[in-house]
Amino acid sequence: MAEAHWTIDLHMNRYSSLLATRSFLFGMTALLCIMAGPAPAQETETAPATDPNQRYASCMTLARSDPAAAEGVALAWVAENGGAAAQHCHAISLIGLGRYQEAAELLERLARELPPDQSQTVADLFGQAAQAWMLAGGYDRAIADLDQSIQLAPYDFEFVIDRAVAKASGGLYWEAIDDLNNASEMAPGRTDILILRASAYRFLEATDLAMEDIVRVLEVEPQNAEAIFERGMLRVIAGSIDEARADWQQVVQLVPGSATAEAAQANLEATAPVPE
Repeated sequence: MAEAHWTIDLHMNRYSSLLATRSFLFGMTALLCIMAGPAPAQETETAPATDPNQRYASCMTLARSDPAAAEGVALAWVAENGGAAAQHCHAISLIGLGRYQEAAELLERLARELPPDQSQTVADLFGQAAQAWMLAGGYDRAIADLDQSIQLAPYDFEFVIDRAVAKASGGLYWEAIDDLNNASEMAPGRTDILILRASAYRFLEATDLAMEDIVRVLEVEPQNAEAIFERGMLRVIAGSIDEARADWQQVVQLVPGSATAEAAQANLEATAPVPE
């Protein structure tokens, strides 16, 4: 079954898929206050003051819906000395435009320019830069940025999970498992950690350990589409093609239109019986 396993993995890299489905941090509460700064104290008749918090929130909303327009708005704001808030909106618009390396470098620069007493915000910016690097395929840079995030916010397990994703995406599966073990201790109720760890075990051909994690997830979340997808991957490795296909069909029904459903459909097509 090795050939079929490889074909299916071409359709679905679990780590890149989960990166795509993990929510990107389009805005941070701390940034609204720290980066945008206080509103002007008074207004004039000729030039009404604009609340920078509102301006930041509006720019970030536009970055999600129309990143090309948001880039223009953000650059105009940068030219008006909009500071870190304007630059952050620019970086997020670059994400939406698919210019991931530019966004990552800008986010790193912002993180380094903020005062050291804003440690959580700096950690968040490095975390965002890491996500952008992963989208760009720069896994080493992503890991380095997440090292910074974890150093600044050692109890934020989300950074540990993201670093595991970056390590696994770069083929460092055992190191990813170490991070996921730590994250699971910090957040024992998080089933996504177990699914990621199962994926890493699968790539290491430790399928028994992988299935143990998937069974644990499905015991508490029997309709978890990610876990059912992964179970299908493990079943096809074991030679149970019909059971694997049943899993992927269930995924398509559970989360239609999602990246996971698209991957499940691709796997169904790859394993479809050949007409005689």
